[in-house]
Amino acid sequence: MTMRLRGAQMIVRALEMEGVDVVFGYPGGTVIPLYDALYDSKIRHVLMRHEQAVGHAADGYARATGKPGVCIVTSGPGATNIVTPLATAHMDSTPIIVIAGQVATKSMGTDAFQEADIFGCSMSMVKHSFLLKDASEIPTAVRGAFYIATSGRPGPVLIVLPVNVQNEEADFKYPHKVEFPGYHPEKLKDLSMWNQVVDCINRADRPVLIAGGGVIHSGASDILRSFADKFSIPVATTLMGKGTYPEGEHLSLGMAGMHGRVAANRAIMEADLVIGVGTRFSDRTTGNVSRFAQNAKIIHIDADPAEINKNLMAQYYLVGDAGEIISGLLEEVKARDRTEWLKRIELFKSKEGYSEAQALSPRCLLWTLRGLVDDRSVVTTEVGQNQMWAALHWDARIPRTFLSSGGLGTMGYGLPAAVGACIAGSGRPVVCISGDGSFLMNVQELETCVRYNLPVKVVVLNNSSLGMVRQWQELFWSGRYSATLEPPSCPLVEIARGFGVPGFQIRSPEEMKPTFQEALDLKGPAVVECLISTSEKVFPMVPPGGGMDEMIVEAQS
Repeated sequence: MTMRLRGAQMIVRALEMEGVDVVFGYPGGTVIPLYDALYDSKIRHVLMRHEQAVGHAADGYARATGKPGVCIVTSGPGATNIVTPLATAHMDSTPIIVIAGQVATKSMGTDAFQEADIFGCSMSMVKHSFLLKDASEIPTAVRGAFYIATSGRPGPVLIVLPVNVQNEEADFKYPHKVEFPGYHPEKLKDLSMWNQVVDCINRADRPVLIAGGGVIHSGASDILRSFADKFSIPVATTLMGKGTYPEGEHLSLGMAGMHGRVAANRAIMEADLVIGVGTRFSDRTTGNVSRFAQNAKIIHIDADPAEINKNLMAQYYLVGDAGEIISGLLEEVKARDRTEWLKRIELFKSKEGYSEAQALSPRCLLWTLRGLVDDRSVVTTEVGQNQMWAALHWDARIPRTFLSSGGLGTMGYGLPAAVGACIAGSGRPVVCISGDGSFLMNVQELETCVRYNLPVKVVVLNNSSLGMVRQWQELFWSGRYSATLEPPSCPLVEIARGFGVPGFQIRSPEEMKPTFQEALDLKGPAVVECLISTSEKVFPMVPPGGGMDEMIVEAQS
């Protein structure tokens, strides 16, 4: 049915037809017409306190649900503040839809008040952009944005919406299907090496699977687990792939890479076959590619043909949906006895045991906290040492329960992403693991947690330093601690209390369990500041430019 609507009404109506129930945003002059249209909608609007947080909240919502996260920002600084979330989502293949206001079309290019070329400056950080010049373009653009963001390899899509277009009237007829010249992700499938892949897996004595975020995006975690279990193939993950295979199970190796588990990295280095599924083999996963899995053949399975042989040369590859491909392999690969390889894997695991902590350690803090929440609880992380400690010591057993900024490494991601995940989970508690540096990046979103009474529990591993850079300075820069030893000027719990958030401090191992439990039992937000040693480091660690066989392994204290 065709109806006559203003452009702003069209946007809202289109979002409703896409099943959107929540948007994250921050109003401004060029989106007032859109906000006026939202006033009459049943779509819930979540007001964040910074546009960067708007984008990260939409990202957290998307990662927790698998549905596109939607957000709205105004023009100028509102739009430029969304660039970092766009880049974060692009690097990690997260489907978000960003609607950015813009000055009127007749004023574009005149340096009008709050004009910024968000279309041009974000071009390399989005999967696609729409710059609308007429209200009649809105239905196709919105339908297209959702289609592009979620099809093939997911990613962010930007809709630039000039203010005059929002006020124009046009006929609204929402298309059920859209097509764009040159965009046919369903035609990218390439299974030409299928027989070679099957034969290679059948012949392998020491295979290892590396599962990336693409497995989660395709909903293929269960079928990948069936494949690994049936053929006795150990599973390592990337940071984005945590949760694809239940960590703690006998075939789980944990995360591989620069700060990967000892068992994961050693298994890869001794493997005769590495099967990468839904991973782009980033530098943080492989280390020095010339030293990566030198004794192994590489099979690369990915939805994006551009990733094949980009970072790592593969002997064999299959392009297509991970779930469909693994399902097919499950039927054709033959089961075989890999007992000796699995015994070797258990030996690797036995040698990565940790000695008893003598002080308040990140490992013990995270183990204690993990024991107090169920497997379906979502955890987000910030970036830095806190992120890697969480990746190492927080067992993720279910997909979409471990959310972290991978490719871009965005400090300030974790807290707003936790807001998005909490909204997505209808108010289920979400834990945000943070460091003191990252905590202060988007600390204003504590106010958002209070305003909506969201049970976001922020655990700050406070080592009074910018810990990851400090660690590099100690290990590789002769202990020249330039600009990394400037601790916060006040207790972080006092900042939390200033926002109206209950704040707790943990100073000893004996305080861990009761303090965490008290914070978790609160119905709203809480901040737990854990005072750890400045000298704490993340190990294992592959040195920059090094290979997995050169990882530094040190007992944690």
